[in-house]
Amino acid sequence: MSTVHNESIIRTVIKKVSGYIPQVEKPKKKIGLNEKFIWCGIALLAYLVMGQIPLYGITDTPKFDFLAFARVIFAAQQGTLLELGIGPIVTAGLLMQLLKGSELIKLNFKDPDDRSLFTSATKIVTIIVIVAEGSLYGVSVYGGLLSHPSLIPVLIGQLVGASIVVMFLDELIQKGWGLGSGISLFIMAGVAQGILWSLFSPLPVPHATEPSGIFPYIIDSASHGDLSNVLFRSGQLPSIFGLVVTSLVLLALVYTQGIHVDIPIVSTKYRGFTAVYPIKLLYTSNIPVILASALLANAVFMGQMLWANYNPDNTNPLFNMIAQFDPQQSQSPTGGVLYYITAPRSFEHSLQDPVRTVVYIVFLTGIVTVFGRLWVELGGLSAKAAAKNLLDADVQVPGFRRTQSSVQTLLNKYIPAVTIAGGIVIGLLASVSNVLSVFGTGIGILLMVDILVNYYNLLIREQVDIHMPKLAALLGRT
Repeated sequence: MSTVHNESIIRTVIKKVSGYIPQVEKPKKKIGLNEKFIWCGIALLAYLVMGQIPLYGITDTPKFDFLAFARVIFAAQQGTLLELGIGPIVTAGLLMQLLKGSELIKLNFKDPDDRSLFTSATKIVTIIVIVAEGSLYGVSVYGGLLSHPSLIPVLIGQLVGASIVVMFLDELIQKGWGLGSGISLFIMAGVAQGILWSLFSPLPVPHATEPSGIFPYIIDSASHGDLSNVLFRSGQLPSIFGLVVTSLVLLALVYTQGIHVDIPIVSTKYRGFTAVYPIKLLYTSNIPVILASALLANAVFMGQMLWANYNPDNTNPLFNMIAQFDPQQSQSPTGGVLYYITAPRSFEHSLQDPVRTVVYIVFLTGIVTVFGRLWVELGGLSAKAAAKNLLDADVQVPGFRRTQSSVQTLLNKYIPAVTIAGGIVIGLLASVSNVLSVFGTGIGILLMVDILVNYYNLLIREQVDIHMPKLAALLGRT
């Protein structure tokens, strides 16, 4: 009785609080594909502009970039209104998915009221995370870099306000005004922007005169009659080698996205309707990579904090075992455990320390595989959950009884094996790509390709909806 009473209180609180939070209204009429593209463009333009507006009141950028390892995932820009990017939204979303998958929150998603309640709860948690992260980041990271201490509330207001705008931009697209989700759109744009800069940026390299983009660099080198360095460039500068590796990684990702096992299904409501239930090799998508990257980012963050406060000279043997940093270049570890579980800063560094390279690849692949297995259970992707979803959709597998245990037994032959194999594949692709310094980072490339594939599928559904609305309605029910 106590549990039911507490759940009733939580539902009541969520409904009352959500009434005070502004909402993006769903379109009252069907939005055409061209209009959806326009709204996506407006949201993306607003996001990109915010990424170019510096935070008011700060005199310098922080010595440590605590989000350096997660900026691709969070589509964040240091020192701008997008300092936090989509980080709070992703964090809140993952938290709610874990609560839902672990059934700590018991909701029936076939009930519109429960779906609405979950959406409202996610929005409330997102705002709480935004305020918490904005306040913590504003005080601890930028507190000492303000032109005047009285500007701290202004700084926190900028971080919180910008993140709330991003939340509403994401909601605008998800409510049907655009395609997909704002989060996916912003991540894809951020990675694509990084790749384009690596290819075409005419801006000079810091403390040098050569262009940073590979194509301007080739033109500049050809004009000076020296093309000896275009294949490999020192540091993390774009090169012909990086371009070739990036192309190969993209091809490998597109290929692996198409690998899947098809289980035939038939509708129990519509006679003659047959389809397949695909179990993709990358069954958990990129969620395990995101979780692993967030874990590494937090580990490096804690290592930087410990090093800065207790071992800035790298003289403490105990802390040296955890992490060492170069005081002049403190973004990446130079020793300790953290050194071996983070990616080398460039392909050149990978060759100089092959032991670190191998340990990093094995570690990231292993942890991505473990997270993939956990996410299947906690994210509602297990064979049990998938069997229940199929039966709820009024379909059955030919040759099998229409019971959850029968379908679950069939899915158990594939899902656990695919989860592990997919985790190994995506972990290897992410780690090797990072080691080889691909454009946009290995994790960024993974995210971009996955998002592009999802958008491709969305466009197909939109075309089916336009030209064959009856078929689209049928597919929507199954």
